[in-house]
Amino acid sequence: MTCGGIFISLGANLGDRAANIVAGLAALQQRGDIRVLACSSLHTTEPIGGPAGQPQFLNAAAELDTSLPPRRLLERMLAVETQMGRVRSQRNGPRTLDLDLLIYRDVVLSEPGLILPHPRLWEREFVLKPLAEILDIEAHRPRGTAAAAGRR
Repeated sequence: MTCGGIFISLGANLGDRAANIVAGLAALQQRGDIRVLACSSLHTTEPIGGPAGQPQFLNAAAELDTSLPPRRLLERMLAVETQMGRVRSQRNGPRTLDLDLLIYRDVVLSEPGLILPHPRLWEREFVLKPLAEILDIEAHRPRGTAAAAGRR
């Protein structure tokens, strides 16, 4: 393992939302090659996009440590979503667990299916608010983006 600096977001709006987030973090750590270093509190938010009438989301952010490269980490995250019952039937639809890779140390990457830092990171209050609990987001914010996480 190295020294952290990898940040993910977690969200759920189906089933026992809090238990799904906790179980998702546990599943990520199950093989011993990923360790959770910090986790934000849970934040309730309204769904954005997707079908009308969806339940509210619980959102959190976590800092990880792993020696897995970004693509392998993303693959593991997608496998955990599937293991937790996520079905991708519609964009922005309800989900048992949603895991997004936000920041992977200082890696800047643009490949099919993987862009780092996450391309919509700085537009999403439901990500920024929990992330600000575990990361000095202003120190990581690229120039020219909104000045404060709480503006949205």
